[in-house]
Amino acid sequence: MSLFVSPRKEFSTLEKLKTLEINVERPVYSIIWLHGLGADGHDFEPIVPELDFKNKSKTRFIFPHAPSMPVTINNGMVMPAWYDIVAPRIDAEQDEKGIRHSATQISQLIDAEIERGIESKNILLAGFSQGGAIVLHTGLRYPKPLAGIMALSTYLPLDTTVSTEATKENKNIPMFYAHGTQDPIIPIALAETSKMFMEKLGYKIDWHSYPMEHTVIPQEIDDISHWLDKTLVD
Repeated sequence: MSLFVSPRKEFSTLEKLKTLEINVERPVYSIIWLHGLGADGHDFEPIVPELDFKNKSKTRFIFPHAPSMPVTINNGMVMPAWYDIVAPRIDAEQDEKGIRHSATQISQLIDAEIERGIESKNILLAGFSQGGAIVLHTGLRYPKPLAGIMALSTYLPLDTTVSTEATKENKNIPMFYAHGTQDPIIPIALAETSKMFMEKLGYKIDWHSYPMEHTVIPQEIDDISHWLDKTLVD
């Protein structure tokens, strides 16, 4: 059986991402939260009411929708994706063009929040699976200090370029990194490798593992709330 290889999407222009927002009256903080492969911005919307942190009433949540594209690993099926997945081992052959394109789009969302009056140091990036890979890639390279990165059930893509592309402005960025010990989609060994790689570069990571598959569980949501409580501070 031959593996279907989807035609690589050519990115000639930077499309503005469509988003879902949960707004507040006078936002001080913004959380930009990316979904995983095949989902959309509504995927993590139900988690917001379950989060409990002191500055939640001052926090705007932004859930972007990934554009649809053919995904090679799924026989070229068109679905929402932040980048193409070419091989079963996701870190073996990576869609660098797609990853960088999505990272630029997320940087555009950060820039838009700054223009809306949110300081960069009060903007936090969160993402699950593919979305987590994009926020890790983007956050380490963004040229202004950010509030933090929340990486859920994910890995660090294009790791060989981090040491030369990471910015000093986010060298000390707080990071919450969570993964399931039974994850069949992104093995925890890959997440642990990404964690150790970043730690060797000097990043401090708040690591959590849970007895779960490729999902989010209540204990994880509680831990996220506690982390947000100490990360989004006045």
